[in-house]
Amino acid sequence: GRNCSVLREMDVIQEQDENCYCYVQNRTIRLQYVWSTLRVKIDSREMFTFEPVAQKSNCHNSETVLEFVVCAVQIFWKPEVSTETFISIKQYGEDICFKIQPFKTEPYTVSVKREMLDGKLLFLFVAGIFLYHFANSLSRSTKFFYLSGIILGILALLIFVLLTLKRFIPKHSTFWILMSGCWMSSLYFIYCFKENMQWLWSEHRNYLLGYFLAVGITSLAACYHHGPLTTELSITLFTWTLQLTAFVLIYCGVTIPEVAYAVIAVSLCSKGLCYPLGAACHLGRKMKNHFKSKQLLFKYLTEEQYREQGETETTQALEELRSFCRNPDFPSWLAVSRLQSPHRFADFVLGSAHVSPAETKAHDEEYGIGSIFLEAQLFETRAEPEQDDPANSIHEGDEEDEDETHKQISFPYNTELL
Repeated sequence: GRNCSVLREMDVIQEQDENCYCYVQNRTIRLQYVWSTLRVKIDSREMFTFEPVAQKSNCHNSETVLEFVVCAVQIFWKPEVSTETFISIKQYGEDICFKIQPFKTEPYTVSVKREMLDGKLLFLFVAGIFLYHFANSLSRSTKFFYLSGIILGILALLIFVLLTLKRFIPKHSTFWILMSGCWMSSLYFIYCFKENMQWLWSEHRNYLLGYFLAVGITSLAACYHHGPLTTELSITLFTWTLQLTAFVLIYCGVTIPEVAYAVIAVSLCSKGLCYPLGAACHLGRKMKNHFKSKQLLFKYLTEEQYREQGETETTQALEELRSFCRNPDFPSWLAVSRLQSPHRFADFVLGSAHVSPAETKAHDEEYGIGSIFLEAQLFETRAEPEQDDPANSIHEGDEEDEDETHKQISFPYNTELL
C-alpha cells in the first residue's frame, strides 16, 4: 500500500484515473465503537473495476480460520465490475486496501461514512447470546431441528448432502476428509453469497428465490424422512454445535475481538455456575420458609359447598372401604364373626347402600325439615334474646304491655313443643 491513498473518516474523494485506496485501522480501543462500522461507497456513471488488494503476508497473520479464508479468497477473487459498490469495514480489524480502475475517463467518487450502530452486528450478537443460553432446549425441539436442516441446506448444501449420505460411506476417515473439503467449499460459498447478495437480489431475484424454495423443500423432506434426534448422544452433539455456532455469531457481532472473548468467557462461566446458583437459591428458599412464621388461612364454605363436599367425601370413603373389604388379604371371617348383621355387610360390599330405607326415613323425621329437632333449635334461637335483654325490666307503659302480650303468645307454643 505504498502508492495507495489513505482514506479517513468523512472523506469524499473524486478521481478519474486508476488508483489504489487503503483504510488504516485505528488501534485505540473505544467501547462506543463496539457495534460501529465504516461504510465506503464507490459510485460512477460508467462501469469500473473494483478489486480488493490483499497481501499474502497478511494471510499468515490471520487470527481465526474465517479471516484466513477471507484473505485467501481475496487473493484469487475475480475483480467486480459495476457502477456502484459498497464496503463495510469493521473497526479494529485488518487494514483494507482496494483498487479502482475505470473503463473510461469518467470521474468516480469514493466516500467514507461512519455508522455508529450497525443493525447487522447487533442482530448477530443478540442471536449468538440467545442461541448459546437456549441451545439445550432448542436441540430437543422438533421444529427447530427442521428449521436448522433448512438453513444448513441453503447455506451449506454440500455439508447437508454429505450428512444425508453418511450411512453409505463405509470409512470414517473418508467421511471426515470429505467433510473438511465441504466445510471449506461452504465457507467460500457463504463469503461469495455475502459479497454479492445485493447484486444477486437486484439482478437475479427469481433464480435466488427458486434456489431458496427448491433447496428448502428438499432439506425439509430429507429431515422429515430422517426424523428428529432421539438418542442422547446425537442431542448432545447438536447442542455443542449450536453453542459453537453461537460463539461464531458473538465474535462476528462485535468489532472489538477482546469484547467478544470476554462475552464468551462470561457465557461459559455463567453456564457452569448455573447449577451452584440454583442450589443456593433453592436452599435459601427452604431456609426462608423454615424460619418464616406460618399463617394459617381459613376459607369459609357456603352451605351448598359444605353439603356437596360432605357427599363427595362420604361416597369416596365408602368406595375405599368396599375396595379394602374385597381385598384377598382382608380377614373376612373374623369380621363376619363380630358383626350383628353379616348379610347386610355382604350386601354393602357388593354395592348396596350403607343405610336402609327405614333408617333414612327415621333420620329425615328427626333432623329433616319440619322435624322436632329443627323446631327446638328455632325455639331456642328465638327465646335467647328475650331472656338476655336487660331493657325489659325498665320498660314502662305500652312497652310492658307489648312484652306481656308477646310472652302470652309464645307460651302456648312452648307447651306444644314440650
